[in-house]
Amino acid sequence: MGWLVAAVVGWFAGWQLNGYLARRPATKAIRLAGPIVFGVTVIVIWECLVHGLNISPILLPPPSQVAVRFAHSLPLLWRDFAQTVLKGALTGYVLGCGAAFLMAISIDRFPFLQRGLLPVGSFMAALPIIGLAPILVMWFGFDWQSKAAVVVVMVFFPMLVNTVEGLQDTDAMQRDLMRTYAAGYWKTLLKLRLPAAMPFIFNGLKIATTLALIGAIVAEFFGSPTKGMGFRISISVGQLAMDLVWAEIVVAAIAGSTFYGIIALLEKAMTFWHPSQRVRN
Repeated sequence: MGWLVAAVVGWFAGWQLNGYLARRPATKAIRLAGPIVFGVTVIVIWECLVHGLNISPILLPPPSQVAVRFAHSLPLLWRDFAQTVLKGALTGYVLGCGAAFLMAISIDRFPFLQRGLLPVGSFMAALPIIGLAPILVMWFGFDWQSKAAVVVVMVFFPMLVNTVEGLQDTDAMQRDLMRTYAAGYWKTLLKLRLPAAMPFIFNGLKIATTLALIGAIVAEFFGSPTKGMGFRISISVGQLAMDLVWAEIVVAAIAGSTFYGIIALLEKAMTFWHPSQRVRN
């Protein structure tokens, strides 16, 4: 009973504290404190409910147990992180986004390509990962190369569509002004159209960050060496080591959030002049 009371108290305290923060001036510290308070509140309620309702750790381990397993498994978690994120996800992300960007430039330079290449990109985006991953594992082997190939397929279409849309964002008056200055296609692209497309490009990059991590982890379910986050989750579920599964999930969440945050910071630094960034500030 005490644990259930503690869960109610924790929920009420978090609610009151977030309400107080919402009434304060929206400084950077306040904007950061809100999500932190919410996250801590969720963890406290989770811990209390697991103990108060006598939920089996196999179904839902308490956060304290996950934290202990996380601390004791740091070398193992690092090896899995390096295999899945640094090799598979990051390599596929760079290759997929880079290829999509170059294809978007080609489509913009030669409009007739749009009729043929965009449907191909749409077809690739519609391919189910659970059907595609085993095929790519057979083609590229069980190591990180096959996971990078899955990531390339997953991130290619969002990046392509956003870049093409961004390059078409300038209006006729702006393009006419560049022609009056005798600017050719490439100078117009570099001086006008590419800077104007930056918010769209970064939107595609941010979408691709989450897709890359998901693709690399899911691909490891269909064959991998004895390391990797997807491999570890699959094996640990079979062993009923759910605390290790949740530890891997924590690593994936931290990696995904960090990856997204880095791209968001780059966007803010490179598109500080854009109205969307000025409104946020």
